[in-house]
Amino acid sequence: MAEFVAAKRRFVVHLRTEDLHEALAHEQADGHVSIETVADALSQLVEWGNLRADPDTSRVTTVEDFHRARFLYQLTHAGEAAERALGVYQEQLGKRGALQAVALTDIVTQLRALRELAGEADPDPARLGLLLRGLVDRFEDLAENAQAFMGSLRRTIELHDADVDAFRAYKDQLVDYLERFIKDLVTVGAEISGLLEGFEDVEVMRLLSIVAYRDAEDAAPGGGAGRGSAEGQGGENGQPEEDVAGESDPREVAYSAGVAAWRERWQGLRQWFVSEAGHPSQAKLLRSRARQAIPDLLAVVASLNERRSGRSDRSADFRALALWFAEAPDDGALHRLWRSAFGLYGSRHLVLDGDTRTAREESPVQPSTSWSDAPPLHISPRLRRTGSYERRGRSNRIANREEGRLLLARLAVKQSEQTAAARARLATGHPTKLGELGELDPDAFGMFLSLLGDALAARRPDRREVVTTTVDGTLAVRLVALANAPVVEINTPAGIFRGPDHVIEIADLSLPANGTRAAVPDQPSTTGAGGETMAVLT
Repeated sequence: MAEFVAAKRRFVVHLRTEDLHEALAHEQADGHVSIETVADALSQLVEWGNLRADPDTSRVTTVEDFHRARFLYQLTHAGEAAERALGVYQEQLGKRGALQAVALTDIVTQLRALRELAGEADPDPARLGLLLRGLVDRFEDLAENAQAFMGSLRRTIELHDADVDAFRAYKDQLVDYLERFIKDLVTVGAEISGLLEGFEDVEVMRLLSIVAYRDAEDAAPGGGAGRGSAEGQGGENGQPEEDVAGESDPREVAYSAGVAAWRERWQGLRQWFVSEAGHPSQAKLLRSRARQAIPDLLAVVASLNERRSGRSDRSADFRALALWFAEAPDDGALHRLWRSAFGLYGSRHLVLDGDTRTAREESPVQPSTSWSDAPPLHISPRLRRTGSYERRGRSNRIANREEGRLLLARLAVKQSEQTAAARARLATGHPTKLGELGELDPDAFGMFLSLLGDALAARRPDRREVVTTTVDGTLAVRLVALANAPVVEINTPAGIFRGPDHVIEIADLSLPANGTRAAVPDQPSTTGAGGETMAVLT
């Protein structure tokens, strides 16, 4: 079908099977296309109504040639419409659009020329028609490209993760492009709005009527009645077009339809640049969307910078979690990871009594067991009778909680001692490399991870050194990234903590002796690998 459309652009009316076979053979890599395949495809297209087949008698020289099926193939109206629709569909899918500042200048030039023609008593219809058609075509091209560009810009902002480096290079050019178009839209758009407001309604209708009357001179007989009856309401007061204009003269029908079409185009052009009460112009909306796109782009760049500086974000967390799920050794590990990550556990709709709980612990029931096959659940008769487990009547005696309070006090003292020991282990008050910390017990390692996380979260991407304090203000942390730092290991009971070496200084601010901080020796630094911290616990 594409060959037929291309042939029509070359003003070729008919094509033979041999012509199509030769054209398709050139397009194939191996140059092999069966002529029988081409003939079968043409027959199918004729059956579908895309092509029309006419007998080819121009090359008949013998009786055998006369009886052999030879056809000339031509596009039908339906086939051409279908092929053009597919072409428009493919073009729109890949269309990126553009903000055509030069189109604004062209519209201003054409509106000025139209203003001069409107001042003439008898304007030239041919010149007026060409001017209006050029104005409408330029405006439609501007609106269509602007819509396509803003749609592609939104997709670019939303899909920036696809290619981060390309997006960074694209950002600067795009911001300059948007700023230049916004500037032209503000200055030239204001001039267009002023020119459009300078046209009176009567003056506009006179010009549109002249162009519509000139176009209606070539209306074909019999074309107006069919169109008017199919469209239904085309005239004023809800009457069909042909009843208003007259059924006998197709030029009157074409004139009425032409005036309505030109009036609609002019109204669209005016609404695009001229704002009305409660209805801002499309140019104003486009300007606001283009302005909003600039901070959106900068926000995306800021997000990419934060991600590259080593800070955690939700997408990175989910990718790391997905990797952990993929590397889980068995289903039990998957379930434990799921419960730890999301805090989701099995529901317990009913409270079990002691006997039922003991029976379930001795003979566990799989979650996939059907309710009909599972052992029965024993429910308290009081629940069935009253709807509550609580026994009505005198309230129970107040339980003595003294033993529980003593237990909690002993746990608090123990935890306080463990925390103090961990603080004494880490808060040395002088600079220490991570590789020199040695083995850490669980309490000290937990505090170390918390302090390291606070320092990394407070560090800016362009800084090598960071100083911060804990939330309660009792500990000060100073972290310095080393250039070309080796990977060091910290042994813990839970595994081995690995990461680039840093200089860390932890001071206990609650002790007067630790009020001064030892100086950290200067180290050569480079922003990049030395400034990013990534650790793995194995």
